[in-house]
Amino acid sequence: MASALAGEGAGGAPGGSLQHRKRLSSVCDTCKGKMQLVADLLLLSSETRPVMASDGVPLADTFDQCRDTVIARTKELSILTHDIQSQLNMGRFTEVGDRLLEMADLVVSLTECSAHAAYLAAVESAGSQPCLPGLVDRYKVTRCQHEVERSCAVLRVTALPELTPPLLLELSQNISTNLKTLTDASSLASERSRDRFAKEQFKLSVKSMSTSGTAFLACVREVKSQPSELSRSRCVLFSAALLQAVAALVGFATEPQFLGRAASLSAEGKAVQTAVLGGAMSVVSACVLLTQGLRDVAQHPDSSARMSEYRERLRSSACAVSTGCTLLTQALRERSSPRTLPPVGVHVGK
Repeated sequence: MASALAGEGAGGAPGGSLQHRKRLSSVCDTCKGKMQLVADLLLLSSETRPVMASDGVPLADTFDQCRDTVIARTKELSILTHDIQSQLNMGRFTEVGDRLLEMADLVVSLTECSAHAAYLAAVESAGSQPCLPGLVDRYKVTRCQHEVERSCAVLRVTALPELTPPLLLELSQNISTNLKTLTDASSLASERSRDRFAKEQFKLSVKSMSTSGTAFLACVREVKSQPSELSRSRCVLFSAALLQAVAALVGFATEPQFLGRAASLSAEGKAVQTAVLGGAMSVVSACVLLTQGLRDVAQHPDSSARMSEYRERLRSSACAVSTGCTLLTQALRERSSPRTLPPVGVHVGK
């Protein structure tokens, strides 16, 4: 939604207009969902696997590379957190939304690098065995499915006047990108599979998804060129078929026989993994709290009796982000940490 936000100009008067507040609240929901999803898939997963880049190769070859990348990300996160607070204090709700979108992407990257670092450190421990790659990367295809679901949900719940051309373009591009990723992953799995049924079923699943995707995106284009409740209702209608096709493909692709084998960790390996993932969880938990705090501020007028409480929570959340970054950095540098759990009372899962 960054492009849609950018088109609205500066936040204006202190406190922001009702429209700016509504959009910030929506961005908060989007960012919170994105950060929680990646944390669920990578930090709370019981399986130990490497994290792959979009081109199908591991994010990094060595633990040191991952460590340096994550530490650099924590520094960027500290800068963004400070900027978000500054923009909010000036009542620039549009800019706060833009920075928050950047923060969510940064947290996703940081989480991915941390999970990969945890894997590398764990399998380097004595007695651990690396994973055996499969035909499909569960994290990649599952995240694509959730991204498609999220974009379709935005189209369903957003009022017609708010479905601006920039927002529709962004949603359709996001859906197209994720459908392409699913297509590429399934086509590769089909090529590599030795099972006759699997080879054909991957192809048929892609064909089904592609057909329903084409029909759905045609409806989105119609809403953009001829906005009406009728064209919008068609989007909702055809999104159901697309979501079913995507769910079927991902459900098939993530059957155990296509996923290879997760790493086998020794007690030492599990301890190292827990330390690094615990540090990353502290960061994500704090960023989720920060996002919730921003949503509270956006949904209530400045005259609200609880506004001072909301802003104090924001300040506490920003401090927690800094603390989480310190814990993660410590865990990466020492491959151990005295604290491996998220702050008490913080729920990161969906």
